[in-house]
Amino acid sequence: MTAKVAIVMGSASDWPTMQEASNILEQLGVEHHVEVVSAHRTPDKMFDFAAQAVDNGLEVIIAGAGGAAHLPGMIASKTRLPVLGVPVQSRALSGQDSLLSIVQMPKGIAVGTLAIGTAGAFNAGLLAAQILSNHDPKLAAAIDTFRSEQTQKILNAPDPRVSEGSN
Repeated sequence: MTAKVAIVMGSASDWPTMQEASNILEQLGVEHHVEVVSAHRTPDKMFDFAAQAVDNGLEVIIAGAGGAAHLPGMIASKTRLPVLGVPVQSRALSGQDSLLSIVQMPKGIAVGTLAIGTAGAFNAGLLAAQILSNHDPKLAAAIDTFRSEQTQKILNAPDPRVSEGSN
């Protein structure tokens, strides 16, 4: 595997959320691996994935899960790599169940927990890129450009009543 970032999720239905992490990684030119790895339906696959992550060249894992949301914590329990947990918005409790499951890790097993839903997934991808940028000047420059463009977009259209295209 040549990717340094993996995006994993508990089921294919999590992809519309987790795709946001993939989108920002693509925008920044970060090669990444995407796979469904369920903590409950494919536990052996999950443990193998986590145990082999370092040997496979990964440096950051983004794990999205809804409901019981055990995937990020279980992966973190089997690897030394940083794991960024994304709570996927659930129907039952609107993602609050996922958030609490991911954020309430026991002392000694760390999972960086992001916001519920697509904003959290996007920021997980951005944070993964920021982690990698500590040792990648080209990626650091891409992040600096992204942030400058984000700032300029707001500065170019400070009045929300006027569309950006008319300035």
